[in-house]
Amino acid sequence: MNTDPGSPLAARVRRERNARNWPLEELARRSGVSRAMISKIEREECSPTATVLGRLSGAFGITISALLAGAEEESRRLLRSRDQQVWTDPKTGYLRRSISPGTGAPLQLVEVHLPPRAKVAYPASAYTFIHQQIWILSGRLIFHEGSVAHQLLRGDCLQLGPPVPCVFENPSESAACRYLVAIIAR
Repeated sequence: MNTDPGSPLAARVRRERNARNWPLEELARRSGVSRAMISKIEREECSPTATVLGRLSGAFGITISALLAGAEEESRRLLRSRDQQVWTDPKTGYLRRSISPGTGAPLQLVEVHLPPRAKVAYPASAYTFIHQQIWILSGRLIFHEGSVAHQLLRGDCLQLGPPVPCVFENPSESAACRYLVAIIAR
């Protein structure tokens, strides 16, 4: 199991920024992430939160899975469980496992474990280029889609609407929420 995306993530952020000929200031402007934070991520001095990853992926127009994946994974058709990229948000403990092989595939599957009382926010820019559905595998999730709060229980599946700021919230005091996110490029 690959649980340390630090080096590939730092390289990927730098590669995506350089491919667009963006100085740090331009990525900061487009993402709403400070220049200092981007520089720390690229130098592997800190691990970004889920919200920061969402902002960076939105600025680049790529999925979080693509941002976290190493370049060598882009052409795989089979991705063994032990090789799936796992990333944990240092702030909330939110755990994200990229299940799908090949970051360039039209469909990506992501398994998420959201700890009790955890909240993870993403800006609308993280959703402008993708369609998503969320399927609850266990626990409870309150999904805030703009001003609408969806109460989701085990087995429920929600198709996201137009891009708006979103918050994933686990209201449980003691149980993690586990869900699958299916992502398709627009």
